[in-house]
Amino acid sequence: MTIVPKKAAASDGMDSGHYRALMRHQAGAVTVIAAGSGDARAGLTATAVASLSDNPPTILACIQQKAGAHDRIAALKSFSVNVLASDQQQVAERFAGRQGAMGDARFEGFEWGTLKSGAPILVRALASLDCELIDRHEFTTHSIFIGRVLAGQFRAEAQPLLYFRGDYWDLGGR
Repeated sequence: MTIVPKKAAASDGMDSGHYRALMRHQAGAVTVIAAGSGDARAGLTATAVASLSDNPPTILACIQQKAGAHDRIAALKSFSVNVLASDQQQVAERFAGRQGAMGDARFEGFEWGTLKSGAPILVRALASLDCELIDRHEFTTHSIFIGRVLAGQFRAEAQPLLYFRGDYWDLGGR
């Protein structure tokens, strides 16, 4: 696979701070993307995740190239996407780096398992997707990882954790 970096957009476009302020008005599911095994695990909190197709089942995840999990996903060719439930805000904050934990320390205190690929799966997530990396595209500061979903699991009774206007929200049991 050959990766050709794309050039940044013209400088006459919107500045990144204003863009981020606008995008905070789009509610998004909160996920933890994880890769690796044992003490060589890495993960991050992300909202830039979307279903790509159901035939074959594929998902895309946009990950900053400086993130610790970025190179691990690229090297191992597998990752998980764990959609967080409303009772998992602490997980989101830890994997966002707000508690200072790095690398495998971010996984401590939460129950993890594996499915087909060996990527870490958060046992009590709202939903977890186990993915094989099948394609990657670079664009300025991020990579778009496309994963074929190999397996998954979900917790039917749970409600989603959402990110909206720079804060976490839940649906209040609706």
